[in-house]
Amino acid sequence: MQSVISGSAWVLTASDGELINDVDTDMIFHNRHLHITDVAQMGQHALGNLAGWQDFAMRVRPGDIVIAGANLGCGSSRQQAVDCFRSLGIAAVVAVSFGAIYFRNAVNTGWPVLACPTLTTAAVATGDEVEIEWPRGQWRNVTRKAELPPLKPVSAVQLEIMRAGGLFAMRPS
Repeated sequence: MQSVISGSAWVLTASDGELINDVDTDMIFHNRHLHITDVAQMGQHALGNLAGWQDFAMRVRPGDIVIAGANLGCGSSRQQAVDCFRSLGIAAVVAVSFGAIYFRNAVNTGWPVLACPTLTTAAVATGDEVEIEWPRGQWRNVTRKAELPPLKPVSAVQLEIMRAGGLFAMRPS
């Protein structure tokens, strides 16, 4: 995995322009699609149950970065809520915070989910180009030529899993 990720931002905001908090796993990947077992087919349903974001899967491009409010992925332990983003080629997700199980599912797959506790919409908007140096906990808004609030440090275990490409890809020590 590359230590620097860059892509276009998709900032999950409500009609009032504020970050959307408490986006649960059913909003990310609705339970009516749980019969889909092929990860490659899951992406087309990403955010299909989140008001105002139903067409996200048709607009996002591989390498883009999703940015969200607090408690992203709360709710069930639905792995599909991680896999649908991965299926679309989303490079990373940055949120104020994550639901505990969602975070663990993402880390276990080696997918970068990064917390930024002081993130606001003043820092980044949809369409801005961002660059993340995730091992260092730093990121910047390339479009605005501005540093963004610090990311929560990645733990040594998370770093090891991400560099291995997921928990199952790790070799026993």
